[in-house]
Amino acid sequence: MADTSLMSIPGPVDPVPVARDITPRADGRVDLMGLPKARIRELFADAGLDPKQAKLRSKQVYHWIYHRGASEFSAMTDISKTMRPWLEERFVIARPEVVEAQHSTDGTRKWLLRTADGHDFEMVFIPDADRGTLCVSSQVGCTLNCRFCHTGTMRLVRNLTPGEIVGQVMLARDALGEWPKGKMDFSDDADESEYRADGRLLTNIVMMGMGEPLYNFDNVRDALNLVMDGEGLALSKRRITLSTSGVVPMMERCGEEIGVNLAVSLHAVTKDIRDEIVPLNKKYGIEELLEACAAYPGASNARRITFEYVMLKDKNDSDEHAHELVRLIREHKLPAKVNLIPFNPWPGSAYECSTPERIRSFSNIVFEGGISAPVRTPRGRDIDAACGQLKTAAEKKSRAQLDREAAEAAG
Repeated sequence: MADTSLMSIPGPVDPVPVARDITPRADGRVDLMGLPKARIRELFADAGLDPKQAKLRSKQVYHWIYHRGASEFSAMTDISKTMRPWLEERFVIARPEVVEAQHSTDGTRKWLLRTADGHDFEMVFIPDADRGTLCVSSQVGCTLNCRFCHTGTMRLVRNLTPGEIVGQVMLARDALGEWPKGKMDFSDDADESEYRADGRLLTNIVMMGMGEPLYNFDNVRDALNLVMDGEGLALSKRRITLSTSGVVPMMERCGEEIGVNLAVSLHAVTKDIRDEIVPLNKKYGIEELLEACAAYPGASNARRITFEYVMLKDKNDSDEHAHELVRLIREHKLPAKVNLIPFNPWPGSAYECSTPERIRSFSNIVFEGGISAPVRTPRGRDIDAACGQLKTAAEKKSRAQLDREAAEAAG
């Protein structure tokens, strides 16, 4: 395709107002990560490209970002050498900064990441025989204060932008070497299928990292729509699961506007216990939550709702609790499965993990009730894999380094 951009490159940089969907940057450039094609086209037009050029360049840049994993305009070989500096001067394709990366003996990988304005958050990749799951964060910190969750001990700093959410997926694919290679064709009748990558290690995404996704609904929706876009990262909605602690008013919107699988952090079957370990229960109780699950758009036997249930010794793990869990699910006629999660201890936690025998008994009762109740295999315990632990460890390390430097300066 002939490149005519030499005739239409605008002049000096004009400042572009920072909107909610754009990750703020100190250098004033606009981060294109996390933006849909139409928004990129709009920004290119605002920066001075004529409508025809804005349409062409947005299509090219979008494909380079989301199909090739390009993070530099200099890599976009079908864009003229004169046009690339113009883009670089005004725009950037950023990834979250990697502060620390850990690799477990079981193959689990965990990253401590940093936003452009200096806030830390985490993501985890968990490989299995038949899939590879990326656990993605939606907020820096959390407001819910679930007592068994290490992130719950951290104050909420801010929501992550769509770019910071999608950036986690991009960074994981960078690390796994999963960007497809091949001919690029941007004509209107091009076969999009040639951009697909077969045999991916990263096959599934779970919104189960730091934060409550439904308290950052717009940004999570916009990010996942890019991930699911057939011209974007092209991951099926059936391979994406969003986990909520039970933000009932947002659950129907989640099903209608995002349409991914739903997981609910249940963790208890009585009001008193759930009030203690998941304080949001005081606002949206178990009955209200289960009614919202029953009404979740798209829920069916083929797309069951997952109930997550962390196993806490002598707290929520009795046979009576298991029988009540079965009763609640059957009473509400929920197409459901239960993931039993052995508690991953962290320093200062008030809880211990249930014994293997107790977990096995609980699982058997739920299975006998006709509901799938697999026990999740603990992963990454040698790399601070409980959500929030790596961030805390890094902060402690930083404080220790600062103390040491202060002592050396005083001496």
